[in-house]
Amino acid sequence: MEARSQLKLKVYYIFKEFMTRITKLEELDNAANTFLLRFQQGLCLLKRSPMVTSSNLIKNLIRNNETSRLKSYVESGCINMDDAAKSTEALHTCLSGLSDHLIKAQSLLSELERLTDEAALAMETATTHLEEESGDELTCDEENETIPFPQELEVTEYTTVIAVVYSMVKQNYVMQEKIVRSLSLKTSFDELDTSTMMWSLRPFVEDEIMNRAWKCIY
Repeated sequence: MEARSQLKLKVYYIFKEFMTRITKLEELDNAANTFLLRFQQGLCLLKRSPMVTSSNLIKNLIRNNETSRLKSYVESGCINMDDAAKSTEALHTCLSGLSDHLIKAQSLLSELERLTDEAALAMETATTHLEEESGDELTCDEENETIPFPQELEVTEYTTVIAVVYSMVKQNYVMQEKIVRSLSLKTSFDELDTSTMMWSLRPFVEDEIMNRAWKCIY
């Protein structure tokens, strides 16, 4: 019983360390989401449609107020060149931030994978102990039923939750990687809308499972 209690405690500490890494990964995801939204805003500004000058009203306004500066502004698609340069620089900053996110997230995923393997190994040890100590089961004389110790079920739950959560966040990272690798100045608005929506929704991460995982900490 003492060995099994120690094993349960070991798995619990692995689980706590695992969830600490999950918190850091979520913080990275949120920060990277800001970079993605800024990229979307900057690209929309840079690629916005030029002013429609075909209507008589716009033609008259331009003709009555025409200066060399206004003419240059209209010809450039009504985008201030200084603003355009700043927007382009901001886009590169966002791309750099997103690339840095992938590096840090990949490092955290490696740590999560290590902890997942440690939990799986502990589960194998728990199973072995359960088989060796099968004679220590409690027996109910009235119904003649065998009732195993509950600690093994708790170890199983921890390791199962770890494996499921790791699988979810890894799939989410793969999605993020595809999004970041696809970004460029040529990315369409529709693609950006889809990417920002998918990043925020985290379709591979189920909130119900994550909530259950956090409840296991307390």
